[in-house]
Amino acid sequence: MVGIKDVARAAGVSVGTVSNVINRPDMVAEETRDRVRSAIRRLGYVRSESARQLRAGRSRIIALLVLDMANPFFVDVATGAERAAREAGLGVMLCNSAQSAAEEADYLSLFAEQRVRGVLVTPVDESGRNLADFDRHGIAYVSVDRAVPSGTGCSVSVDDVRGGGLAVRHLLDQGHREMAYVSGSMALTQCRDRYTGALGVLAEAGTDAQLRHVEVERLDVAAGRDAGARLLGMSPRPTAVFCANDLLALGVLQALYGAGVAVPDEMALVGYDDIEFAAAAAVPLTSVRQPAYRMGRAAADLLIEETGDAAAEHAHRRIVLQPELVVRDSSMST
Repeated sequence: MVGIKDVARAAGVSVGTVSNVINRPDMVAEETRDRVRSAIRRLGYVRSESARQLRAGRSRIIALLVLDMANPFFVDVATGAERAAREAGLGVMLCNSAQSAAEEADYLSLFAEQRVRGVLVTPVDESGRNLADFDRHGIAYVSVDRAVPSGTGCSVSVDDVRGGGLAVRHLLDQGHREMAYVSGSMALTQCRDRYTGALGVLAEAGTDAQLRHVEVERLDVAAGRDAGARLLGMSPRPTAVFCANDLLALGVLQALYGAGVAVPDEMALVGYDDIEFAAAAAVPLTSVRQPAYRMGRAAADLLIEETGDAAAEHAHRRIVLQPELVVRDSSMST
């Protein structure tokens, strides 16, 4: 493997001069820079980033750990984070916890071992035990799509209580009284907060409307199809369904379509996230839009600030973004 000493020997300069050409080229005369760079290209030398980080005491990699990379919502979050990191000259290591507290713990341990600059994480384990090691090792982290208590760290989230309320208020306005909420485990803050918001709107409305809960193991299309079959077997059958994300809603839509149930005439449908596929569904899907790109970018900006040159002046912040209801054909009464 070609090393910096080989480059120095080929260019007829000292190792220190090669280092300056790589890291502080303005300190080296143009003729010498050209000679060193020519030797680097000729020998195929690539500097050791791990060695550079060891000397500098700071990594150029931030880690992003999300719940489910199969969900386009998290792809948009990652895109926003990557753009902010790239503009700061940093790279992003993207990992998927698959909604498993055990896998989350394994990844967080790996990040600590690799001494990443910081971590963006959508936590699975709400106890905080998995993040405790970061505090001990002095590794900064920002919670994404999950609020944290003020003063304990930075977070960027969406007001999911309000989002759940937007969905059910819309269905009430369309005249629905028999409704269902399809979600993953209520141990997930997002699922729980959206349900809380939905129930809150029902209480405020003072109506006799019902919102029955259907819980599934995963937050994907296949689980949505399973939930759709359960909805069709209910008595009385719901006339409207609110799903905790768009993938579930698309699965429910497939189940209803396969059973010959017309959407929205026989059963209205509202999703959450407003992923790209929502508008392109067989029946365009009404959805509560989350600003996923902005969320990822804002979280990365906070982490970069906390781990940058002005870290001493950094104050933890809790950013809560607002959702927006996007109405399409799947929920509109005809």
